[in-house]
Amino acid sequence: MTILTARVPEELAGMRLDQCLAEIFPDYSRSKLQTWIKAGRVLVDGEVLKGREKLDGGEEVELDAEAEIVIEDNAEDIPLDIVHEDDSLLIVNKPAGLVVHPAVGNWSGTLVNALLHHEPNLAVLPRAGIVHRIDKDTSGLLMIAKTLQAHNSLVEQLQERSIEREYLALVKGWMTAGGTVDEPIGRHPVERKRNAVRRDGKEAITHYRLEQRFKRHTLIRVKLETGRTHQIRVHMAHINYPLVGDQIYGGRFQMPAECNPDLAEALRRFKRQALHAAKLGLEHPETGEYCEWSVAMPDDMQNLLKLLAENELDQA
Repeated sequence: MTILTARVPEELAGMRLDQCLAEIFPDYSRSKLQTWIKAGRVLVDGEVLKGREKLDGGEEVELDAEAEIVIEDNAEDIPLDIVHEDDSLLIVNKPAGLVVHPAVGNWSGTLVNALLHHEPNLAVLPRAGIVHRIDKDTSGLLMIAKTLQAHNSLVEQLQERSIEREYLALVKGWMTAGGTVDEPIGRHPVERKRNAVRRDGKEAITHYRLEQRFKRHTLIRVKLETGRTHQIRVHMAHINYPLVGDQIYGGRFQMPAECNPDLAEALRRFKRQALHAAKLGLEHPETGEYCEWSVAMPDDMQNLLKLLAENELDQA
């Protein structure tokens, strides 16, 4: 149980209780504070009040901030590649093939199940503390809040677009320069499991720059300004540079010309989008310090780049 107490500042006189609490306890979201008010977990001078009641200033407020269990998924002993962990924050390197959230067809064996085994207290947080996601077949960095205060801070940073997220993606085609794709994304009008660029979609902005070029492929570094589902995959396909291995947006597989046997076999076997969340930067929810983490590409992507480079030498 966490009991927090505070005196309502005189300058907040005339404000509603729910508004005052948002000022006094900024580490908690307004929706969470309103839930606690309705549950009778907020006392004002020893009395339970409604959220809309106005305060005079000077009252003693007592908040029972104990978190309730909101996640009922099973904990499972699944290995985690932990890049950083402290009392309020967990950064993991998710392997390709691991689903983030349990859903139809994947009720177990997910990152959430693994997190609940590693830290059972995450059961009291929305989505076990996960505030953003990457696709099942995308690898790389994910941030997880370990407290409600940290969860609220990370959600706010995402909304303010202050979190740095960089991806490495291998695309089909020889790019001549980097650029920006500023095109709204929404549900595909026919295929409901896909997204598409459409005028009535939500704002989506993707910045990309060249990292390494091959004859018929390009490795790019991508920065997200927004975080729409499948954003990088949709935007790159939209400008005719789909990701290698993308089974949804990559189009029909075509073997590029002038491939040596090893490269041809590797491309044929690469059945996931060649996308890796390589860098993550944020303001630490407790200290306010800017923190940044980077992880190398997984072996399958590194091997593909190695074979592409060797193929270039073969054709020289």
